[in-house]
Amino acid sequence: MEPTGEKRKLAAIMAADMVGYSRLMEADESGTLARLKAHRIELFDPTIAKNNGRIVKTTGDGILVEFASVVEAVQCAVEIQRRMARRNVEVPVDRRIEFRIGINLGDVIVEDDDVFGGGVNIAARLEALAEAGGICISGTAYDHLASRIGVDYEDLGEQKVKNIATPVRAYRVLLDGGTSEAPPVSRPPPGRRRRWVVAAVLLVLAGAAGGYMAWTGGWLTPGATSESDERKGSDKQTETAR
Repeated sequence: MEPTGEKRKLAAIMAADMVGYSRLMEADESGTLARLKAHRIELFDPTIAKNNGRIVKTTGDGILVEFASVVEAVQCAVEIQRRMARRNVEVPVDRRIEFRIGINLGDVIVEDDDVFGGGVNIAARLEALAEAGGICISGTAYDHLASRIGVDYEDLGEQKVKNIATPVRAYRVLLDGGTSEAPPVSRPPPGRRRRWVVAAVLLVLAGAAGGYMAWTGGWLTPGATSESDERKGSDKQTETAR
C-alpha cells in the first residue's frame, strides 16, 4: 500500500463563532461589521498571538485557530470571553456581539496552511454546544489541563454530535470558577452539630443552676457560713439572753 502523502499532527483546535450574526447584520450591517472588526483587531488577534496560536482561517462570523498547547488554547479562550463580557457591559443586550468557543485536542490533517479532519470537526461541534459567551472543551483537552488554569469545569457527559460516529465527552468551562477570594465555609456534619447543641444547652443549665445555688448559699467553702445562717445564729443568741 502506497503512502497517501498526508501530513498529520496532534494539535489543539479552537473554533469560535459569533452568536446571532444574521440578526445583527440585518439590524445594522455596517455597524456590526465595524464592531466585529474592532473586536478582531483589538482583542482576538493580540490574544491569539500572545498564546502562540495560529489563525488558520476566518469566515464572516467565525474563526479557526491552531495551538501547539491545549493549555494555551484554553487560556486564550478564557481571556477572550472574559474581556468580551467586560466590553459588553454597557451595550444593550440586543446589540451585543458574543461568541461561542469550542476546543478539542486531536489528530488533524495539514495541507498547506489549512487543517482538516476529525480533530477540527469535533472542535466545531463543541462550539455549537457552548453557551453564548461560553467555552466547551473535549475530554481529551480536559485530560491535559489538570489544574493549570484558574477555572472550574462542569462535566456534560457523553454528547452525540452531528456527523461524529462516537459520542464526545464534553466539559463546560466555568469562567467564574476559581476566582473567589473567600474560602468556603467549613460546616461540621449534622451529627456533630447536634452534639454541640446538646453540650451548649447543658452548659447553660449548669450555669443557671450554679447561679441559683450561689445565690441561696448552696455553694460554700468548708467552714463558711451564709448571711442567712449568721442572722439565725444572732436571733438565737438574743432569745437565750432574754
